[in-house]
Amino acid sequence: MITIISGSLRVENNTKKVASVYYDVLQKKNIDVQLLSLDEVNVFERHADFIVMEKQYLIAADAFIIVMPEYNGSYPGILKLMIDNSDVAKCWHHKKVLLTGVSTGRAGNLRGMEHLSGSLMHMKMLVHPNRLPISMVDKLLDENQHLSDAGTLKAINSQLDEFLKFSGVVSNEMV
Repeated sequence: MITIISGSLRVENNTKKVASVYYDVLQKKNIDVQLLSLDEVNVFERHADFIVMEKQYLIAADAFIIVMPEYNGSYPGILKLMIDNSDVAKCWHHKKVLLTGVSTGRAGNLRGMEHLSGSLMHMKMLVHPNRLPISMVDKLLDENQHLSDAGTLKAINSQLDEFLKFSGVVSNEMV
C-alpha cells in the first residue's frame, strides 16, 4: 500500500490537485493507494482521531509519496507537525518515500525537498533520488483547475514508474 500525503493545510490548494494526479495515475496502474490530505485532518495534537488516521494512513503504508508546497523556502509546518506527532518508529522507519515539490515560483520547492530529505533519512527512511520539482504550478492548471501540462504528466509517470520499482511495489517486468 502506498500513501500519498498532500502536505498543505490551505483550502483549495494546488498541492492537493497535484497529489490527486499521482493518486489517479497509480489507480490506473492497479496499485493499492490512498490519499491523505492534511487540509482534511487535524494533526495539531496526538488525540484519538489522530491515532485512527495514523493507523490507517501511516502505519499501514509500505511506502509514501509526499507532495508538498514551498513555504518560506522549506516544507510546510503542518507536515512537520504531523510527522512530529506520529509514532516515528511505527510509521516511518525503513519505509521508502518519493518527494514532489510544488510552487508558483521557479524552483519547484527544491530547497524544501532537500530539507525534508534530511529529516526523513534521520528517521531511517529511504528517499528516492528522483525528486520532482513542479514549478509555476498555477500556470500548468487548465480552466477546470486540473493539471494538464503534457510534459509534467510525462515526468510524473516516469517518476512513478521508477518509484514503483525502487519501492518493490511492482517488479521491473510489470512497469
